[in-house]
Amino acid sequence: MKRVTLVWLILCLLLMGALMQACGGKEGEKDHEEALMAVTIVYDNYEYDPRLKTAWGFSCLIEGLEETVLFDTGGDSAILLGNMRALGIDPSGIDVIVLSHIHGDHVGGLFGLLAENSAVKVILPESFPANFKDEARAFGAELIEVHEQMEICSGVYSTGELGSGIKEQSLVIKTKKGSVVITGCAHPGVVNIVRKAKALLDTQVYLVMGGFHMLGMGENQIEAVIAQFKEEGVQRVAPCHCSGDLTRELFQEVYGEDFIEVGAGKIVELER
Repeated sequence: MKRVTLVWLILCLLLMGALMQACGGKEGEKDHEEALMAVTIVYDNYEYDPRLKTAWGFSCLIEGLEETVLFDTGGDSAILLGNMRALGIDPSGIDVIVLSHIHGDHVGGLFGLLAENSAVKVILPESFPANFKDEARAFGAELIEVHEQMEICSGVYSTGELGSGIKEQSLVIKTKKGSVVITGCAHPGVVNIVRKAKALLDTQVYLVMGGFHMLGMGENQIEAVIAQFKEEGVQRVAPCHCSGDLTRELFQEVYGEDFIEVGAGKIVELER
């Protein structure tokens, strides 16, 4: 009788252990999912997902943060919203819109988007024209003007306005592997933006994504920028929009597996 009781006790303990392990595993998977950040290219002149329309400009959606952030709005609201529908993105789920600079291919989709969802914060460079700001406010959006670097939400920062001509802000996101830098057009110089990001968070740059403003550069100029990226310790790259075909080809040659081919519809997942 005692032997039967002992066997039964052992079986119960084994069953309890298995159940605890299963529950722990699911919780671990949930924690892992919650730690993921997804960057979706919603608008770009490079194609990735054939369901989406391509057009000159840039916009990407960043999910998995404290708030859902749309960085830039492309040049046309109809294309922007159509691409969102194709990707299953609900505009009402956006909390923050960050605009990099005043050029139409980065801000052209804003007002059409605000007509769908005006309950957002719009974070834009202080140097934007007053009439643009007034029109955005007329939709009911909350405007936050940026001059110096600032924290947008937990672990997400603006570089502040950079450049002496076309003033532009970029995003810097803190991750386990280093900073993720997202640029609109990189008018102030993509290497300068990388250096600003390193100083802002005092950490290495894991990934630079977006427009590198290198279209029309010669091979020697591009190779010099790539060399500077390597000197600055940039681990991965994902150039698109105004970067240019040659820029993408040369970066891919040097970075190999650490080159990410991006375009409209590409989703890049990263660990927070």
